[in-house]
Amino acid sequence: MTDAPSPPAALPPGAYVLGVDSGGSGLRVALGRVDADEPLCTAVCAEPVRTGAGGIDAAHLLEQLLPTAAELLERAGRSDGFGTSELPVTVGSVAIGAAGMATLGGRLRAELPGALAQALGVRRLALAADAVTAYAGAVGQRPGAVVAGGTGMIALGTDLARWHRADGWGHLLGDSGGGAWIGRAGLEAAMRAHDGRRGGSPALLARLHAVFGRAEDLPGLLYPRSDRPAVLASFAPEVAACAGADQVAAGILREAAAHIAEAAAAVCPAAGAQAGDGCEVALTGGLFRMGEPLLQPVREELARLAPQARVTTGTGDPLTGALRIARALAVDGLRLPHHPTMLFVPVGGGPAGRVGADVRDGEPDPGGVPAGGPADRPTDTDTSPVHHSSDISG
Repeated sequence: MTDAPSPPAALPPGAYVLGVDSGGSGLRVALGRVDADEPLCTAVCAEPVRTGAGGIDAAHLLEQLLPTAAELLERAGRSDGFGTSELPVTVGSVAIGAAGMATLGGRLRAELPGALAQALGVRRLALAADAVTAYAGAVGQRPGAVVAGGTGMIALGTDLARWHRADGWGHLLGDSGGGAWIGRAGLEAAMRAHDGRRGGSPALLARLHAVFGRAEDLPGLLYPRSDRPAVLASFAPEVAACAGADQVAAGILREAAAHIAEAAAAVCPAAGAQAGDGCEVALTGGLFRMGEPLLQPVREELARLAPQARVTTGTGDPLTGALRIARALAVDGLRLPHHPTMLFVPVGGGPAGRVGADVRDGEPDPGGVPAGGPADRPTDTDTSPVHHSSDISG
């Protein structure tokens, strides 16, 4: 009988780790150390990683990541006095969070472990859905829940035994309460006012004119766009700006808050899994920069649906989360549940017995999405003022 492969030894203090956040607005990379919280240096690649019939393009991701990582390592090596033949600069662990990883990440899971081991000497690797890196950035490795809102909206929770997911199904099937949902509802109310139908908002119609021009031209401007969710979300701040004086706009935000709170309540770990101070629910992403017109009804509705919930503001973004996962992986300290598509750690990359942990919504196994299957998020650049987390959905 062949023994199971043992995990590599924990990395020494000072070893380098790499966190990556791949989304609709490009690739962000952070280099850090195992024993330090803050990144040493970061870089941004503005070109989004391509997605095709076979899923996320692993070669295109590597084309951007490898030279960027080499540049960051060179900068860090110069600073530390390393980089000589006697003291080579290497990366011990990498965590990559990507929009669409859960359903379109088959090629990444198949190709990246070998490619990164060969190119960077990586000993430990984690590939995560961007909702997971958002969770790690906002909550850390504690039980709790995160609502990541931008153009889309997804809620993710864990009791550290399995993941619980709600929504994040894209603007046609869900993302209820997200930026695109709010923007579309606001534009519908504006068009109702234009037509003289019930439920219309003259205030939102005025904002439509200011942002897009004539109401009659809006369908022609909107429907041909491949980035329709981002265009819809660009109107969400207009809804928030009108909410103080316009009942229709305020009602849209209250309904959005109800959807957000419902998703958050669905993923909160059971009260018994908490330490006595309730379930932490972190709100993260550009959606919540709309402030109290949205946050207040979210808190009120969540208090009704999940009295154990304790609403907080996320302490870090998905890039922070990716770096936190890389650090934890480096020292055998990754407590977040492994899963074949949500948080994939190749054999030998972490504690045994965690791969294959349950996820409540039944994500497909790697390779389980047919060619041309539904994308989690579009890879078009997000033009919406509701920034960040716009890719988070799926």
